[in-house]
Amino acid sequence: MPAKKVPLSKAQLEKIIEKYSTPFHIYDEEAIRNNARKLISTFSWAPVFREFFAVKANPNPYILKILKEEGFGTDCSSLPELILSEKAGLSGENIMFSSNDTPAREYKKARQLDAIINIDDISHIPFLEKHTGLPELLCFRYNPGPLRDGNAIIGKPEEAKYGSTREQLFEAYRTVRDRGVKRFGLHTMIASNELDPHYFVDTAKMLFDLVIEISKSLDIRFDFINIGGGVGIPYKPEQEPVDLNIISYGIRKAYDTTIRAHGLHPLSLYMETGRMITGPFGYLVTSVLHKKDTYKKYIGLDACMANLMRPAVYGAYHHITVMGKEDDPPDHIYDVTGSLCENNDKFAIDRKLPEIDIGDTLVIHDTGAHGHAMGFNYNGKLRSAELLLKTDGEVELIRRAETVDDYFTTLDFSRL
Repeated sequence: MPAKKVPLSKAQLEKIIEKYSTPFHIYDEEAIRNNARKLISTFSWAPVFREFFAVKANPNPYILKILKEEGFGTDCSSLPELILSEKAGLSGENIMFSSNDTPAREYKKARQLDAIINIDDISHIPFLEKHTGLPELLCFRYNPGPLRDGNAIIGKPEEAKYGSTREQLFEAYRTVRDRGVKRFGLHTMIASNELDPHYFVDTAKMLFDLVIEISKSLDIRFDFINIGGGVGIPYKPEQEPVDLNIISYGIRKAYDTTIRAHGLHPLSLYMETGRMITGPFGYLVTSVLHKKDTYKKYIGLDACMANLMRPAVYGAYHHITVMGKEDDPPDHIYDVTGSLCENNDKFAIDRKLPEIDIGDTLVIHDTGAHGHAMGFNYNGKLRSAELLLKTDGEVELIRRAETVDDYFTTLDFSRL
């Protein structure tokens, strides 16, 4: 069984905790950079390959800047995410704006940044044209409906609120072509945390075939396809990471037999993974405050669901390391809990772990995506700090912990 390891020793973490009290998320910069380089190298055969990091996975400008330095763009879905990208030094076609039910102000910001606009629905064409005018380049999001299976997490495509039907796509491209749009992209996103590499190959094949049909029918030429994100990570120790080489080989073979064969080369290949890029390289560090022994044995942490909601909301597994006891036998069974006044505030249920004592440091793995980003203030809980373990071994604070004053900042008590 593959081991999940923490990139810091117990002694190193104790020094960090002396300066930055728990709980906090910490990210491994070197591992993130190496992972980013691996992705780009794997798809280097493509005429142009570009990864647009899904900002929603880890909306921290320090992380975005690291990924920008490695050649990544950003995938945004809101005004704040566009601003975060701008603060990290990104603009133009290094930003993909994929949104739904979009307010005019967000389209305006995307146009100001010259971002690629990925339209979710055909009805947004006149809305965009009214508020900002149509850009030279437009992309549309495809929802294949019952023609394509979704995965267990994202569900059936025909029940998803995202994207346009096949028939609507033809009408959409015809409409914007006739209104002066010169360049075109095609996007889909129908999986989340998918571990089968062939799923992404099949998605690319589907888009390649659609590009051929639309191009011939409407006499337009596509700049790119975007196969979306959804590449999963091995949250459980017995799982294996997605083999990117299988994805790359399969898409390259399909590209040659479809796009090249129909004279549509060059066609750029885009992705918008988030979880796969940073997820395995983030850790929630937390301290044990209490032990409770009633009908079950409970370990009470200073972190709670507000710091990491995935286990409570999705029943998701996150591996836990008890620092200094990595080699001890996992001969105790615990529920590992937080202090939120909700019974689902549990990081683990009936988890086999070494014997845990009050004061122990626990590290919860794979929180580098959809961890801090999904934090909230219910029950008056405050979101934790974010730290960066830099390539030189130093630790930098990249987001301070919230304070009580932060929690109250939108209230005016003087009017009570």
